[in-house]
Amino acid sequence: MTGGTVVVLGKTGRNFAAGMSGGVAYVYDEDGLFAQRCNTVQVALDKVLPAAEQEATIDRAVWHRDQTDEAQLKKLLQDHNRWTGSKRARELLDNWATARAKFVKVFPTEYKRALAEINAKKAAAATTAKAQSSAKKQAAPAK
Repeated sequence: MTGGTVVVLGKTGRNFAAGMSGGVAYVYDEDGLFAQRCNTVQVALDKVLPAAEQEATIDRAVWHRDQTDEAQLKKLLQDHNRWTGSKRARELLDNWATARAKFVKVFPTEYKRALAEINAKKAAAATTAKAQSSAKKQAAPAK
């Protein structure tokens, strides 16, 4: 996967995420044993935090698609339910607080590093542009 997003609602096989270098997977870990089936060589396993908590604690520079995990995951489940009539998705949405807490975010470490680097360059460019604009305004002769 290269920058995509996937939601897994069923049990995974062993070696999940082997070779995963980009994108994010949200895995519903109903039995609490997903970490044992996941290859964590290139990925971190994170909790899917409530949006307010993510906004308060996680640097926005490393957010996937510049949205909270909760917002992305819930929207994907809502779309899945709407398009397919999935009973599983409906159950998870109806018990959202409990269900959200059982999801695991599979986040490739290299992808997280790349997001931070890309956003740092964007921020630096914006700061430089703002400084140059300010300098031009100060240097402009008065009429």
